[in-house]
Amino acid sequence: MARFLAATRAEGPGERTAIWVQGCAIRCPGCFNPHLWSFRGGERVAPAELARRVLDAGTEGLTLLGGEPFDQAAPLAAVAAAVRSAGRSVMTFSGYTHAQLRRAADAGRDDVAALLDQTDLLVAGPFRRDLIDTARPWVGSTNQEFVLLDDRFPHLLDAVSRTPDRIEVTVDAAGGVAVNGWAGADALDALLASVGRPEPRGPGRATVRPGDGA
Repeated sequence: MARFLAATRAEGPGERTAIWVQGCAIRCPGCFNPHLWSFRGGERVAPAELARRVLDAGTEGLTLLGGEPFDQAAPLAAVAAAVRSAGRSVMTFSGYTHAQLRRAADAGRDDVAALLDQTDLLVAGPFRRDLIDTARPWVGSTNQEFVLLDDRFPHLLDAVSRTPDRIEVTVDAAGGVAVNGWAGADALDALLASVGRPEPRGPGRATVRPGDGA
């Protein structure tokens, strides 16, 4: 796990707990989180402990981001199952398309099938920096698709059309600044300048921290 955010309204419908995983085999050009490509680093957390942290946060559901959640699908499926058994929703981002994930599951990837089964709302498809999406919340490019995988939480997909994109800034007790959510380069420049911590230009939907970097 690269980052755990107990509560956010910028990473899916309603108030959610967000987990960014460490490691991605896709490595989209222009990725918002290239520091999460490597499978080295991050914090090793057992699925049961991670699920406990999510449930203790008391939010409406869990959002899985990365990195690439389906590159470590088996343990995340266990976390997602615990969250859903408590009556909360699971939203998963992936750089793979829905069709690719289904083909993998049909070809015997039980781990991929398990995480699909425990995901209510899937956001699928690689980031395309030539197709920046400024209309829909949570996604980076227009090719990415929202797929409601069950009817347990039907409002999740409805929220896409009526939810504005958000960007959040968190300042910890030590003065560290973290930014998550989607914003264009100009908006990020203005935002970070306003808190006195200018960062390199570039659109982003994830962690921006001093000395660090969807």
